[in-house]
Amino acid sequence: MKFASVALSALAVSLAAPAMADHHAETSEAAVSVYPMTPQGAADWVAMVEQDMFDFSVEYGRVLWLNNTYIVHDSNQLAAKYGAQATEKSVTYANEAAQYARVAGLDPEVARKLDILRNGIVMPAPVRDGAATELNEIATKLGAAYGQGTGTLNGEEINGSDIEAEMGNLERTPAELAEMWTSWHDNVGAPMREDYQRMIAIANEGSKELGFADLGAMWRSNYDMDPDQFAGETERMWQEVKPLYMALHTYVRSKLNEKYGDDVQPATGAIRADLLGNMWAQEWGNIYPLVAPEGAGDIGYDLTDLITAKGLDEIQMVRTGEQFFSSLGFEPLPGTFWERSQFVKPQDRDVVCHASAWDVDNVDDLRIKMCIKKNADDFVTIHHELGHNYYQRAYNQQDYLHLNGANDGFHEAIGDMIALSITPEYLVQIDMLDEADVPSADKDIGLLLRQAMDKVAFLPFGLMVDRYRWQLFDGSIPADQLNTGWNALRLEYQGITPPVARDESEFDAGAKYHIPGNVPYTRYFLARILQFQFYKAACDQAGWDGPLHRCSFYGNEEVGKNLDAMLEMGASKPWPDALEAFTGERQMSGAAMVEYFAPLKAWLDEQNAGKTEGW
Repeated sequence: MKFASVALSALAVSLAAPAMADHHAETSEAAVSVYPMTPQGAADWVAMVEQDMFDFSVEYGRVLWLNNTYIVHDSNQLAAKYGAQATEKSVTYANEAAQYARVAGLDPEVARKLDILRNGIVMPAPVRDGAATELNEIATKLGAAYGQGTGTLNGEEINGSDIEAEMGNLERTPAELAEMWTSWHDNVGAPMREDYQRMIAIANEGSKELGFADLGAMWRSNYDMDPDQFAGETERMWQEVKPLYMALHTYVRSKLNEKYGDDVQPATGAIRADLLGNMWAQEWGNIYPLVAPEGAGDIGYDLTDLITAKGLDEIQMVRTGEQFFSSLGFEPLPGTFWERSQFVKPQDRDVVCHASAWDVDNVDDLRIKMCIKKNADDFVTIHHELGHNYYQRAYNQQDYLHLNGANDGFHEAIGDMIALSITPEYLVQIDMLDEADVPSADKDIGLLLRQAMDKVAFLPFGLMVDRYRWQLFDGSIPADQLNTGWNALRLEYQGITPPVARDESEFDAGAKYHIPGNVPYTRYFLARILQFQFYKAACDQAGWDGPLHRCSFYGNEEVGKNLDAMLEMGASKPWPDALEAFTGERQMSGAAMVEYFAPLKAWLDEQNAGKTEGW
């Protein structure tokens, strides 16, 4: 059910509820008696389901908003109660949809909606008494535990939002970074280990009752193709862009070795996870000053400094993001967006600070939930979250089951495509950068490296988070190797190693929001690929003549018109149709990303000459 951010909430995907009905058999019999197993009966049943789910989703969305922005015992209880009800609907309907899907002669649109119902659940539970309640209680408990998680810095407690920021503070010593990394993973991840294993065991059981080999196969069935075919497609895209990552890893490792010496960061092998400016080593942009190339490294401005110089407060940062979409011809955000969103962290209560975008009434009650800090990272995040909101509004005329992105990677990519247009030229257009300070062409390597530290560095992490869970679900990683499996995959894909020894008393994966939150993660990998594919298409439509990475389509209403034509389709058509509507292509491809970073790749290869690649 799309109750919150399609991007970041476990309950944001179609029917993404963490449990199921306890009375499925009786409900199925009742449904068949009212809606016979005929093409018309199936169509009528789908219409009933969509109306019921639409109505329920609005009330549930308000409960979830309360639970995310006011974490107390009572909001936890309400979330668990409504979660069980959502499950009773979603999984009962999924099982009934599987029955109607066998009816011959179905209308193609009805058949597609039946597939969406069956495939869209994130965490199903088996048909037995107590499953819905148990699974929802665990999911709520884990979500609250993450939101209330803390680490330490120099022995003093530090909350989740602040510790993320401090991991990017270049003034912190390796010892301080190791303390923050270790305390966060110990305090947040380790206590979740037993509950998490119980939760996925129940959900795995439920997925098998829905006819899937395991929960991972169920997740991969939501992409208009066979689950194994989809896994193969993600591997194909990874191979297209992997050379970029390998070159970046080799270069960054050498710079960290120069900075810290062999005792902290050896010149060969894996990179220490806490040295990359991010708690999960998923994006490395915060350490750009440590790796900036001589001569080209100074790109002429710092976006955080520009925000300060402009005197933008948190809401003005959001207004700036809105202005970009308005320049493309999109209508302004509704007044309720500004009244109901959470822009800053309240001082009087615990909240989930992890950024998310919401459409509470499935029409125009758009909101974002953030704990905005006045820095470059959050400026980009704001554009990302607004991308979700504008997508949500664009497709709000679709039927309930089509109120979603063409696939979940699409939803993530839209805002990121806009953020790629935060170029020097764009900053001049919005009066944040003086034209005299626009970096010249000889700074391009610096500009590209800064982008790659986030965009390229993320790619293997975006892929391995779900590969880890897929292997948990199918048993490739056994229960007694929960932590070993996680760190082995991080080494295999990212070339990353923990700063201290880890063992099976730990659960390092749980220290990443999306794991206890049950948010499928492949969407973020797809988004990294798609955003460049979308960006290149927009730049081509705008008639951009120059290096791709300097393109800004700010103010181009023709691009906005074409973009809206794709967005308004929602999930009403298979994703290749939506992709083709805007880009003219029917296959997701890393080619645009490779083109964007081609000058950087050539430069990195020169810098890495004679160095050992890989680990």
